[in-house]
Amino acid sequence: MKKWPKKGPRVLWRQKTPNGFSSFTVGGGNAYTVVGPVIGGERREVAVAYDAKSGKQKWRVVLGSGDYEHDGGNAGARDNKGGDGPRSTPSYDNGKVYVLSAQLSLVCLDADSGKKIWGRDIMKQNAGVQIKWKNAASPVIDGDLLFVAGGGPGQALMALNKNNGKVVWKGQDDLMTHSTPTVADILGVRQVVFFTQQGLIGMESQSGKALWRYDFPFKVSTAISPVVAGDIVYCSAGYGVGGGACKVSKQGSRFSAEEIYRRPGDKFIANHWSTPVLHEGHLYGMFQFKKYGNGPIKCVDVKTGEVKWEQPGFGPGNVVLVDGHLLALSDTGELYLIKADPSGYREVAKTKVLDGKCWTTPVISNGRIYARSTTEAVCLDVSAGAVASR
Repeated sequence: MKKWPKKGPRVLWRQKTPNGFSSFTVGGGNAYTVVGPVIGGERREVAVAYDAKSGKQKWRVVLGSGDYEHDGGNAGARDNKGGDGPRSTPSYDNGKVYVLSAQLSLVCLDADSGKKIWGRDIMKQNAGVQIKWKNAASPVIDGDLLFVAGGGPGQALMALNKNNGKVVWKGQDDLMTHSTPTVADILGVRQVVFFTQQGLIGMESQSGKALWRYDFPFKVSTAISPVVAGDIVYCSAGYGVGGGACKVSKQGSRFSAEEIYRRPGDKFIANHWSTPVLHEGHLYGMFQFKKYGNGPIKCVDVKTGEVKWEQPGFGPGNVVLVDGHLLALSDTGELYLIKADPSGYREVAKTKVLDGKCWTTPVISNGRIYARSTTEAVCLDVSAGAVASR
C-alpha cells in the first residue's frame, strides 16, 4: 500500500453507480453501496451488492424514494429533487447488511441474497423528525447494538438490537443532523457520541445514560462524525460554524466536558461534510467549505486546533488512514497517497481513477481500494504482489 506502480494501481473492475455519495462497505465477499437510479420515472434509493473481486452485481433492493426535497442551491440538483442521490453508507456485520435510507427506513438484509430480515420505519414507529435534505447518517454497529438518530421527543437517539431491530434503549429530544455517530472508549467507559443540533452528547453505549454534553452551534447542516482522541472530542461544520473540541473529564462516576478551543468561520478548520482522520495527535482531512475543485487538505493539531500545513487542489473529497498514509480522493476523481506527517505535505503517489462528482470516502479491504462517484465505481489492486509485479 505504501508504493504504487508508475501508471497507478491496476483496475480490477468498474461499474456504473448512478447518483449518490454513499461509500462502499466490504464484507462477506461483497462490496455494498446505495445508488439513486430512475425507476418508472421516479428517483429511487437502491441498495446494491457487487462481488468484491469481479464487480458482478449480486443483488439490488429498492429502499424507497430518492426525493430529498431541497435543491441545495445548484441547478443540477433541482433535477434530482434535492441533490445527487443517497449519502448513507451500508454497514456490514456477520453476514448481514444494514441500510438506513434518506426516509429514515432502516433495513437488515441478508448479505448473500439481499433478502430482508427485519426493518424499522423510524418516521412511523419512533415519531421520527426529518432534517433538511433528509437523512445522510449511516447505522453504526458495536457488539449486538446498532445506533441511529432521528426519533421524536424522548426517543431521538436510539440503540437497537442488530439481530431483530427491537429498541434496547432510547432517549433525549435532540434534533438529528447528517452526522454518523462515533463509538469509543472514553476514560474507561464505552460510549456512543452523537453530533446533534445541540452539539455533542456522550452516552453510555449499553444503557443509553447521558454522560456529558458539549454545546456547539448548528447552522443549516452538520455532517462530519465526532473524532475522539483519548479524552478530547473534535467536531466541526460549515456555514460559518467552524471547528472546536472539548476535553471530557470524570470525577467518580460523573462525567463533564469543557471546551478547549473554538475557531469559528469557514477559513481555518471548517469541515463541510468530510470527516478528518486522526493519526498521532493530528487531524488530516479536507478542511474547507464549498471550495469545489480547489479546497485544501490540512493537518491540524487536535489538542490546539492549530493548522500545521495545508495543500490546495482537493475540493470536498474524503480521506482514510492506512499504514501511516492518507488515501485521499479529490472531488474530481484524483486518488492520492500522502504520508501522514505533521512536518509538511508529503505526496507519495497520484492517479486519476474516476469520472463524475466524487464526494464519497474511498475504502480499502484485502489489498483492494474501492471508490465511487455519482457516475461510476472502481476497484483497484494495491496488494503487495500487484505492486511488486509492475
